[in-house]
Parts: sequence; C-alpha cells; structure tokens
Amino acid sequence: MSNLLVEIGNTALKAAWAEGMTLGKTFRYQGEKGMDFILSVIRRDKPEVMVVSSVYPLSPADTDLLGKECSHLVVLDSDHKEILLGHGLPSYLSYDRAASVLAARYLFRGMACTIVDFGTTLSVDFTDKDGAYTGGNVSLGCRTRFKALNRYSRALPLVNTPASCGTVGSSEQSSIESGVVSGIQFEIEGYLALHPGNVPVFTGGDANYFAKRMKSSIFVICNLVMMGLALIADEYVKKLD
Repeated sequence: MSNLLVEIGNTALKAAWAEGMTLGKTFRYQGEKGMDFILSVIRRDKPEVMVVSSVYPLSPADTDLLGKECSHLVVLDSDHKEILLGHGLPSYLSYDRAASVLAARYLFRGMACTIVDFGTTLSVDFTDKDGAYTGGNVSLGCRTRFKALNRYSRALPLVNTPASCGTVGSSEQSSIESGVVSGIQFEIEGYLALHPGNVPVFTGGDANYFAKRMKSSIFVICNLVMMGLALIADEYVKKLD
C-alpha cells in the first residue's frame, strides 16, 4: 500500500504518492476546496500513511475526515510539533522548510548544505556537515515582490517574472524586472558566499530560473519538500513494523 504526501502551502496544494522514498505522480491544486481535492486523489486507492503538512492548523473536522480515509494520518502543522522536535529542529520552522532540511540531510549525508526555497516566500536554511540545523532566513519570494511593488507604490505597474533580463533596466518595466530578479540573485549569492563549502540546494517553483543565473553549480531538486515528507512517512511505516 502506498503513502500519500500532501503539502498545503500559502498559494497552492500539492500531493504525491510515494513508495518508501520513491515519489510517484504529483498533483497540484489552487483553490478553496482543498479537502475535496485531497479526497478526489484518494477516491480509488486508500493510502497506508497520509502525511499532511500545512502552513495553517488543520481543523478537527478536517483531521477527522482525512483520518477516515487512510490507515494512519500524520498531521504536520503549528499544533503538531512533535516530529520537528524529534528530528532536532526548532519548533518555529514551518514544515515545508523542515521537510527540505530533512531531505537534504538524507541526500547529502556528511555535507553541510545551504537550502534555498523559491516560493511565495524565499527561505534560506543552513545545515552543518552532521546534518544539524544552524538557522535560516525568510523574505519575500519573486512574484510576491512584484506584487508588493505594484500594491504599495501605486504608480508602478504589475510585472511578471521575465524570461530573461539584465542586471540594469533601461525602461520602467525592465527596471522593475531587473530590480527584483537581480536583487534576489545578489541576495542568494551573498548567502552562498557566507558558507562557500556548503552544498547549494535550490527548490521551489523558481529554482531552475535562478539556478541558471548563479555563477556556481547548483543542485536543483524541485520535489525536495515532498522527499522530506516521504522520509517522514517511511519512518512512520518502519515504526509500525
């Protein structure tokens, strides 16, 4: 029986089936009926373990509903910090960041890592060579920066992430494009320079976009969060045996 991994983020919901650490088909949903979407994914096959990571606390009703659709439900949210603490991670970490750290530990054993997640927020987390978490920062993601400029400046237009851009703009639109994109690039290059011996690991929707702009080689693992959730599910299954 397969496990189901669910990540409820700031703007979208992702789900993926997993056999141990092997990920299967991934689903993505953006809307207000997240529970209905999860139920549609498991309409035919019931998971043995369902791991649900959420940026907001699940309601008791949702927890009860999902618990009836699997053999074992593992909820990871602000009301359930046991797994974070069990892996030596601070309780303030969101579970998407925590899952990325766990996956990086698994993939790069014995190596320190700088993990950058390019999503609605831009998070940067650090681990040492023993896998211990040493801290991290959070700022606005790429599209969030474009939206913030438009919303709070009033005079500036809403601009989308360009296919390519230089480091200096020559028009209002290109100035916004290069300002946001180059700003993030310089920001990340600064973080990488803090720990030059670390393995740089990029994940999230804009990971490939920014990896191409970096001067150094980057590991891009788009499903890093899902891999971390798969690890949690697999550990849970092994405890049951």
